Amino acid sequence: MSEPSPPDPTPEATLATWCGFALMGLGMFMAILDVQVVATSLPTIQQALAVPAEQMSWIQTAYLIAEVIAIPLTGFLTRWLSMRWLFVVGVSLFTLASAGCAASADFTQLIALRVVQGLSGGVLIPAVFSAVFLLFPMRRQAIATTLAGMLAVLAPTVGPIVGGWITETYSWRWLFLINVAPGVLAAAGAALLLPRGSGQRGLWRTLDLVALGLLTIGLAALEIGLKEAPGRGWSSPLVLGLLALSAASLAAFVRRVLGREAPIVDLRTLRDRNFAIGSLLSFSLGIGLFGSVYLMPVFLAFVRGHQALRIGEIMLVTGAAQLVTAPLAVALERRVDARLLSGFGFLLFGVGLALSARQTGDTDFHAMIVPQIVRGAAIMFCLLPPTRLALGRLEAARIPDASGLFNLMRNLGGAIGLALIDTVIYGRLPHHAAAIVARLQAGDRVTAQAVGIPLALFDARPPGPIDPGTAAMLEPMVRKLALVQSINEAWAVVAVLTFAALLVVPFARPAAPAAKATA
Repeated sequence: MSEPSPPDPTPEATLATWCGFALMGLGMFMAILDVQVVATSLPTIQQALAVPAEQMSWIQTAYLIAEVIAIPLTGFLTRWLSMRWLFVVGVSLFTLASAGCAASADFTQLIALRVVQGLSGGVLIPAVFSAVFLLFPMRRQAIATTLAGMLAVLAPTVGPIVGGWITETYSWRWLFLINVAPGVLAAAGAALLLPRGSGQRGLWRTLDLVALGLLTIGLAALEIGLKEAPGRGWSSPLVLGLLALSAASLAAFVRRVLGREAPIVDLRTLRDRNFAIGSLLSFSLGIGLFGSVYLMPVFLAFVRGHQALRIGEIMLVTGAAQLVTAPLAVALERRVDARLLSGFGFLLFGVGLALSARQTGDTDFHAMIVPQIVRGAAIMFCLLPPTRLALGRLEAARIPDASGLFNLMRNLGGAIGLALIDTVIYGRLPHHAAAIVARLQAGDRVTAQAVGIPLALFDARPPGPIDPGTAAMLEPMVRKLALVQSINEAWAVVAVLTFAALLVVPFARPAAPAAKATA
C-alpha cells in the first residue's frame, strides 16, 4: 500500500499553461530529433564539406559532449533565469544555432555551431521534466509526464525516417533548417503562455567557475574516452588517460560541490533513496533505449543493405506501439504502485531486447515486428513510473537540479551502452569469423547453409583446408554471418543489463509526492 499523500498546493493548470508546456515539449522534441536526423546523413555532410572521414563523427560528438555538460547545469540556470526564461533563451539559441549550421561553409564553423546547439538543447530536456512537477498538480502529472516521455522517446524512433527522407528529397542543410519554424513558435509561445516567475538575477555572481571547469573537463573526457574506446581499445594509452582524467576531475568536482552551501549542481539529492534508485533506472533505460535505436540501423544497413528511409520505416513499429500503449500507462500509473509498474516495464523491455538476440541474416521487417511491439509497449512503463519514483517525493526547490541529474543519467547510460555495444560487436566479430571458417573446414553443413553456400556445392568440395581463392570469395559471406552473431551478442548483453535493473526496484519506497510550493 502507498503511504498517504500530503495536500497538494499546486493549483490547477490553466489552458495557457498546458499550451505553454506543449510548446516546451515541441522544443525538446526538436533537440532530440536533431541528433537522430543528422546521424542518418553524416556521409552526405562529410562529402559536401570535404571533411576527412576519420573526423566525420565529431559532427555528432561535439553536440553530445556539449549536451551532457549542459544537462546537470539546468538547476542552477533555472534558479538564475526562472524556468520560463531558461526555456525561452535555450530554445532561441538552439534555433539560431540550427540556422547557422545550415549556413555553415566549412567543418570548423559547423562544429562550433554544433557545440552551441548542444549547450542550448541540453537544458531543454530536464527543463521539460522539471515543469511536469512545478506546473501541474499531482493528479495531472501523469498526463504531463506521458506527453513529455512520448516526445522524448518518439524522436529517436522517427528520426531515421525523417532524416532519410530529407536527405533523399532535399539537401543536408534542411536537416537543420527544419528546426527554425518550430523553434520560433516554441520560443514565442512559451514566453507568452508559461507562468511568469522571477529568477535570482544576482545568482551568476556566485557561479563556481572551478566546479564548472571540473565538470566540463570530467564529462567531456568521459564522452571522448567512451567514443574512442571501441576503436582504439579500452587499454590504449589515450583511452586510459581520458578515463583517468575524467575520474579525477569528477571526483574533485564532487568533493568541491559537497562542501558548498549553494553548489552549482546539488548532488545531495542523491541521498534520497528513491531519487538514487530512479536515477539508476534512468541509466539502465539509456543503455536499452539508445542501444536498441543504434543496433537496429546497424543490422538493417550492414546485414540487410537497407537505406536510411527504409530503416526508418521499419523502426516506426516501436513508435506506433508506444503511442498505442501510452494511455494504458497513464491510467495504470494513477492506480498502481510505481515500483510494480517499473518492474513490469523493465521486465517487458528486457524481453523485447532478448527477442532480438535471435536474428539471422534473413531477418527483416516481419520478424522484427514482435520485438519492436514488446519494446514499444514497455517504454512508457520504463519512463513514467521511474520519473515518479525519482522526482515525486521532492520539494519544488530541489526538482530542477534533480531533473538535470535524472536526465544526465539516461544520457550517460546511452553513451556507455553504445561504447559497450561497439566493443562487443567489433571485438567479437573476428572470433566469430574464425570459428565459422573452422566449422566450414570441418564440413559443418549447418554452418555452410547459414553462410549461404549451396549444399550441393559444399558437399562436392575437395577435402582439406579451403584454398585462397575460395576463401577470398567466401570472406564477405563469412563476415556477414559473423556480424549477425556479434550483433546478437550485443542485444543479449543489453537485455541482461536491463534485467539487472530489476534488482534495485524492491528497495524503493512508495512514490508519494512531497509538499511543493507553487511554481
